Amino acid sequence: MSTPVDDPLSRERSHLSASRSALRAMREDVEALDITDVTANWVNAEVLARQIEERIKALADLSDTPLFFGRLDYLHAPGAEQAEGADGERFYIGRRHVHDHDGDPMVIDWRAPVSQPFYRASKKDPMDVALRRRFGYTRGDITAYEDEHLSDPAEAARTSKLLQQEIERPRVGPMRDIVATIQPEQDEIVRSGLSGTVCVQGGPGTGKTAVGLHRVAYLLYAHRERLARTGTLVIGPNRSFLHYIEQVLPALGELTVQQATVDDLVAHVEIKGTDDATAAVVKGDARLARVLRRALYAHVTMPTEPVVVVRGSRRWRIPAYELEELVRELLDRDIRYGAARDALPQRIAHAVLVQMERSGEAPDDRVQDAVARNSAVKAAVKAVWPAVDPAKLVLRLLSDAEFLAVHAEGILDEDEQKAILWAKPARSVKSAKWSAADAVLIDEATDLIQRTHSLGHVVLDEAQDLSPMQYRAVGRRCTTGSATVLGDLAQGTTPWATRGWQEALTHLGKPDALVEELTAGFRVPTDVITYASRLLPHIAPGLTPVVSIRENPGHFEVRPVAGPKDVVEACRELLRHEGSTGLIAADARVPELSRTLAEAGIPYLGPGEETTQDTRLTLVPASLAKGLEYDYVVLDEPQAVVDGEPDERTGLRRLYVALTRAVSGLIVTHAAGLPPQLASATLR
Repeated sequence: MSTPVDDPLSRERSHLSASRSALRAMREDVEALDITDVTANWVNAEVLARQIEERIKALADLSDTPLFFGRLDYLHAPGAEQAEGADGERFYIGRRHVHDHDGDPMVIDWRAPVSQPFYRASKKDPMDVALRRRFGYTRGDITAYEDEHLSDPAEAARTSKLLQQEIERPRVGPMRDIVATIQPEQDEIVRSGLSGTVCVQGGPGTGKTAVGLHRVAYLLYAHRERLARTGTLVIGPNRSFLHYIEQVLPALGELTVQQATVDDLVAHVEIKGTDDATAAVVKGDARLARVLRRALYAHVTMPTEPVVVVRGSRRWRIPAYELEELVRELLDRDIRYGAARDALPQRIAHAVLVQMERSGEAPDDRVQDAVARNSAVKAAVKAVWPAVDPAKLVLRLLSDAEFLAVHAEGILDEDEQKAILWAKPARSVKSAKWSAADAVLIDEATDLIQRTHSLGHVVLDEAQDLSPMQYRAVGRRCTTGSATVLGDLAQGTTPWATRGWQEALTHLGKPDALVEELTAGFRVPTDVITYASRLLPHIAPGLTPVVSIRENPGHFEVRPVAGPKDVVEACRELLRHEGSTGLIAADARVPELSRTLAEAGIPYLGPGEETTQDTRLTLVPASLAKGLEYDYVVLDEPQAVVDGEPDERTGLRRLYVALTRAVSGLIVTHAAGLPPQLASATLR
């Protein structure tokens, strides 16, 4: 039986098929390019070949990913700046631009201006859109569509069922993009300009991570040439998190964005040791930057002897007072220590050339360079402005109580100095048991000596857990660029967690950043987020609780259990549902649960490992749960999660994180009593 020609679903499937063919043709055109006669040398050939290779990858057609997810039918042609439009023209909105053999668009990139009404148009402001159509997919094939007649006053506004289904769709594998479900308030942040820094405060499930990643994709679309020169970077809290998000940008055709943790950025030394909480807090304090600066510039001493330069039969003498003037001038300019040291021999050489000219000689730049390399000048510079190794500087501060006391006077009190001094001084940089906080100090010292390279844009996720010194380290990577800062003050689980965004942004070097708050929850079900929000008055009383927009309240249960076997049985129950399941537990309880899972014959993964249809359970230590999400979660022993942290507030924040990892359902299991804060009946 043939399908009617006028069947809308059939026509849309035909357009999808034609669009896939067009994308395949675009890819084949790039693959067929012959660059033999267009490159001047092998370097150009290598660069061009790499660009072509990246273009081929960007044009990959992912069979299980919708090529387009929406359609816009305009009443009139878009404005002059959107010249593609014509009266009543139709646009298919997708992950990347696709055109046919004649160059006519078949799919419009979601980041293009003409696509914006797909996300922002409403009954109140239809933005000249007559119809917005959303598509439902099953494994890459169109199976449904849904229309909104935005310009028809007779049609009432309603919630999109397909939008809800896409939000709630079970997830197996890494994080996926949200281009089909971006909401107006998210779109406003995504499309904000490159020049400004944006800080997004967002509770669990508000999509802040996705917003940050999609903002990078949008900026690369709108400012590709500039960012190709300056670079972009996504910074996450740990490797598990980065692995989880690493496929989002490639799925959008963006392959050049680098990913790193803060520890990666400051990896000047091998990390062999750890700090207790007190030492880590002091080392992470921004006051350490002042201590380091003092200690570094204490190496500069005023000259007491003249410099005598011998050239041929002539001797040129620069007196000590004149050398002192040169040194003080460089200090007053407040340039990097290393740059000033490099400039000093040229300043001395210039003073010599002035004397030469007064005596009737006519020296040129070559003479000045030769004088700057003179052994007497080199010796003077070495004595006055010696080279300093940043790691050795930090090593001395942490090993030498007297040296630290001199340079921390008036900045750190005696107890703070004792907290950061090593009990057993290290003999060398290589033998030292450096901690992660020490590496940040070395990075600060390195920047005082030589300026850190700045990128065009940096995305900093889970920012609430950074220390002031870590913020400074990230800020150095975007001094001439901008940043997207993402976090939730209620999820700060380090002793040095961010107290407020304004303070954090000041340490980052972006005090004028715009702070946006996302409070609409798209991921966490209503019953789950309501239960977790009982903790907010105790961990972040000033924050607005997340309000779930999910129509499905989700599965939620608090279940008393006798022991680990009952916890594993709860996992088995949830694994009967489609999608992924996470078993989250206090770090100390993970080994026992691991053994119980093995005895029960249930395969499981570790955080960051990619789930498959055969292995959909992940055993997650509570310390690594942040930023991850699962369709279903079993949370083992909430009180143990709280007790696993150095103080109750941090423990409750860790529990808040663990409670909010579920997309469709949560079972809380406990043999011991629940934390009393979860029994709160009201929110303040």
